Parts: sequence; structure tokens; C-alpha cells
Amino acid sequence: MKRIDTNLEKNIDADNPKKEKSFATGLNFYKLFWIFYIGCFFGVVVETIWCIVTNGYFESRTALILEPLNPVYGIGAVLISVCFVRMTGWKNIFIYIGSFVVGGAFEWLCSFFQEMVFGTVSWYYGKDTLGIFERTSLVYCIFWGFLGILWVRLIYPFMSKMIEKIPNKVGKTLTWILIFIVSFDILFTSGAALRQKERRAGKEPNNIIEQFYDEKLNDEVLKKYYPNMTVVK
Repeated sequence: MKRIDTNLEKNIDADNPKKEKSFATGLNFYKLFWIFYIGCFFGVVVETIWCIVTNGYFESRTALILEPLNPVYGIGAVLISVCFVRMTGWKNIFIYIGSFVVGGAFEWLCSFFQEMVFGTVSWYYGKDTLGIFERTSLVYCIFWGFLGILWVRLIYPFMSKMIEKIPNKVGKTLTWILIFIVSFDILFTSGAALRQKERRAGKEPNNIIEQFYDEKLNDEVLKKYYPNMTVVK
């Protein structure tokens, strides 16, 4: 019996045997990264527009210093995708409830993580009558619920098709380039936030990197990037 090359089988599209499968088929690593990256960017765009419409002025909504990205939105997009995009047979009410709970819990954990690591918070609902444990809000949980339905029914199917249209070699190469850039930006931004925490504690800079942060990314500069960030006492 002739041996079948299983590696070749994995790279063949069942609908078109001559066509190689996309590098981002299904919810593999590449697809999830692109969902993360796109979510990071469009989350910033949407919230910036929302700020302009509701408040009447422009205000920074980015989380990273070198790029207009916010990993909170990217991770949220990945989380909703992993939990619910395979549940297309579910009724909308169940997707809504699941997204309501998962989204609210995720927002709470993000706030907790920021406080524990950097000693700051970027949102606080303590005075909001609809606040839930101060770190999330019933209003935003409701938004998460509707976003989950919209994501599963419309956004993800369209996004998935567009990602899979990227040529394989280009897609894989670009993915790893973006991973390097985003990883560096996250480390660079985290360093600035941690150095700010040390400055609040009265610690003097110990090396050239800390001196760079104190000179180029001091508290006044960081306030422009994160106007809603407050120190937890």
C-alpha cells in the first residue's frame, strides 16, 4: 500500500485539491494574531471617535506609546472569537449572555492587573450606580453582549475571509514582523509605566534606560498618552 503524505494533506483545500490552504485557516495561531492586531487598532479608532462624538474633543485612547494600538481590545477580540465563533448554531440570546459575562469579567481582570502591576487604573466605576465591583459596569457588560452577537454573526466571518486572502508567504512573514514590533512596543511601554511607578516612590534612575524614560517619557508626557489614568493610593 502506498504511503500517504499526511503533511501534504494538511495543506490541501478539500474544496479545491489544487489550492493550498491559507496560512490562517480556522482559529490557528496566525488567525488569532491578526484578530488581535486588528482589534488593537480598530478598538482605538472606535473609542477615539466615541470620545469625539460624546465629549466634543479629541483625546488619546491608545495604550502603547509607539503605535496607535490598545492590547485590551485585541485580547478581547481574541477571547470572544475563541469562546463563541464556533457557536454559530446558538441562539443570539445565549451568545449575548456569554459575551456579557466574559466581557465584563475580562474588563475587571484588566483593571485588576493594571493596578497590581503599575499601581494605576484607567477606568473606575465606584461612583457609578451601575458599577460592578468598581472595575466594570453593567452598561459596558450590555455593550459586550451586543458586541458578541455582532462579532459572531458579521464581523468575524468578514474579517476571517479577508485574512485568509493574504498570500501565505506574505502573511506568515508579515505576522512575525508585526509580532516583533508589537512585542517591542509592549516592553517599551511597560518600561515607561514601571519607571513612572518608581518615580512616584522616589527612586532615582540607575541606568541609561531609566534616564531616557525620565527625560523623554516623564509624567507630563505620559499624561498626554493616558489622560484618564489615575494613581491608586
